[in-house]
Amino acid sequence: MAALDLFGRRWSLRVVWELREGALGFRALRERCSNMSSSVLRQRLVELIEVRLVHQTPDGHYALTALGRQAHTALSPLVDWSVAWASDLAEHSDDHDTPAPDPPGAPPRPLDDATGT
Repeated sequence: MAALDLFGRRWSLRVVWELREGALGFRALRERCSNMSSSVLRQRLVELIEVRLVHQTPDGHYALTALGRQAHTALSPLVDWSVAWASDLAEHSDDHDTPAPDPPGAPPRPLDDATGT
């Protein structure tokens, strides 16, 4: 469960993802992470270093450790699933205004006061 707690923190997975291809300096990593705040990036890096998924190289860059690379590999099925999910969402994007049908035996939905439906 500790891994879920760690990766459930905002930006933790993104940092691991961005370091998958090699070491990055702080600024480059911050830019790749949609310019997240410096304080949040520092905190995530400290946490990832403490659990030995990331280390700081002698030149000050950040890189995945062997454990960090294993974590990235373990997360690959989630990446595959998310690609399929995004494709499915895009394929059905025009359906987003239509609510899903109620399952058999479900109680009736309350009416929306704004639309009366």
